[in-house]
Amino acid sequence: MLNSPASIEKLVWIMSQLRDPVKGCPWDLKQSFQTVVPYTLEEAFEVAEAIECNDFEELEKELGDLLFQVVFYAQLGKEEQRFNFADVVSAICEKLIRRHPHVFSNSDFISEDEIKANWENEKAKERNQKSRDKSKQTSVLDDIPKALPALSQAAKIQKRCAHVGFDWDNIEDVLAKVKEEVLEVEDELLATNVNNELVAEEIGDLLFAVVNLARHAEQDPEQLLRQASRKFTKRFNFIEQYHFDNRLDIKQSTLIELEELWLQAKLA
Repeated sequence: MLNSPASIEKLVWIMSQLRDPVKGCPWDLKQSFQTVVPYTLEEAFEVAEAIECNDFEELEKELGDLLFQVVFYAQLGKEEQRFNFADVVSAICEKLIRRHPHVFSNSDFISEDEIKANWENEKAKERNQKSRDKSKQTSVLDDIPKALPALSQAAKIQKRCAHVGFDWDNIEDVLAKVKEEVLEVEDELLATNVNNELVAEEIGDLLFAVVNLARHAEQDPEQLLRQASRKFTKRFNFIEQYHFDNRLDIKQSTLIELEELWLQAKLA
């Protein structure tokens, strides 16, 4: 197997060797489902960054790293006699076929909205099934991962609620809500006696409303903020480079001087 061509089977075999109790890798042998999670999140973000940077050479490598995470979990599941890689593949194949009846059966959906509605309906059925298994009340907000980045989690919550009709009818109403939240933040910040807890609550409401605005504009808020952070970093690096090239201390520059450099960075 060591000298065979690259394949999923070979990758699964490599993982089994890394976890071999006798000759395996000490680091891999120490890992568990819980300890691997941070690495999985890191790899997912590295995939996203490669895509956003249009670095497809790097994307190829990062996708391999992310795939390895799946194989790692499958190996752990096999060792604990819970599931194996074949079970993982079987589950996703069944789910994708069931959630796409317009592709794999005679169902005919006219619009993209109908396709999305069917997708959400199938996910709702899955949540109901889980609820019956656990004898607990089901919710459209069930199974939204708490480990999701806050912006992505907020967008997913809003999307689930919108599916059952709890949503603004148009983007003008969403904009009005954002403006309302800005005023409420302003009221708390300019109050005679500032209550930090209320300030935090209102800023949180504002962020949630802005996420809703992004969703109605069919944009991913997490991706938008990453792009904005990347743009800010690039412009600030321009300012830093100017000070380095001219042997200046950035801390000694006035805000007016820094703003002028910022405008130059935007033009550049």
